Amino acid sequence: MEAKDKDKKQLLLRLSSSLWKDLASWAEDDFRSINGQIEFLLTESVRKRKKGQTEDETIPE
Repeated sequence: MEAKDKDKKQLLLRLSSSLWKDLASWAEDDFRSINGQIEFLLTESVRKRKKGQTEDETIPE
């Protein structure tokens, strides 16, 4: 097991069956597992949020 894998945390996530089906379809289209797809989407959302905060902080008031 890689050191990177040891740092991962587990959590219980409850999703509606319709959301699960949508994520499963999307994951299949992107050749990912559902878990991988959820992690990818969360990572992208956090990255975009951080980028947005950085841009907001550089705007003088």
